[in-house]
Amino acid sequence: MTLRSSDRDEIEAEIERIRSLGLDELRARWRATFRSSPPPAFTKDLVARFLCWHIQEQAFGELAADTATLLDGVARGDKPAMDRRLKVGTVLVREYQGERHTVTVVLGGYAWRDTTYTSLSMVARAITGTSWNGYRFFGLETGRSRSQQMTRRRRDERSVGKVSGAGRRTTARDAAIPTKAPQ
Repeated sequence: MTLRSSDRDEIEAEIERIRSLGLDELRARWRATFRSSPPPAFTKDLVARFLCWHIQEQAFGELAADTATLLDGVARGDKPAMDRRLKVGTVLVREYQGERHTVTVVLGGYAWRDTTYTSLSMVARAITGTSWNGYRFFGLETGRSRSQQMTRRRRDERSVGKVSGAGRRTTARDAAIPTKAPQ
C-alpha cells in the first residue's frame, strides 16, 4: 500500500500526540480504541507503544503471516531458521587430509578446481570420494534446532554413563574431569 506524503505526515503527527499524553489520557484512548481497559501492569510507555502500533497497523496493514510466525518464535526463545543460501562470491575453505580446499560460491553453484558443481555435497564428494552433507563438511550450520541438539547431547551422555559408587550416574563430562589415581 502506498500512502501519500500527507497521510504519512498525519500518522506521524498522531503518534507524536499519543506520546505526549499522560497515563490517564492514554488509558482513556485505549478504552475508546479497543473497548476494554488496558492491562493494569502496562506502563505509560507500553500503552503508548501499543496505541501507536495499532495506528500504524490500520494505516499500513497487518504483519505478513510468515513475519508474525517468526516473531512469535523469537518471543518463545526459538532461534530463527538459518538462511542456507550463500551469496555469490562467498569463499569456503576446508582443510582435508592435510590439503587446503577453497570453494567459491558462483552463479549456478560452487566452483572448485576450475569445475562448477551444483551443490556443496557434490564438492565434498569430489574432495573426499565419499558421500557427505556439504554444509556439514564445510562447517556450516546444519539447521538442527537447539532442542534437537540438547536431546542428542543428553542421549550421548546416557550412552557413556555408568552408575558410580554413590548411586549417581556419571556422564561423559564427569569422565573428562581428571582425578588423582589412588595411592
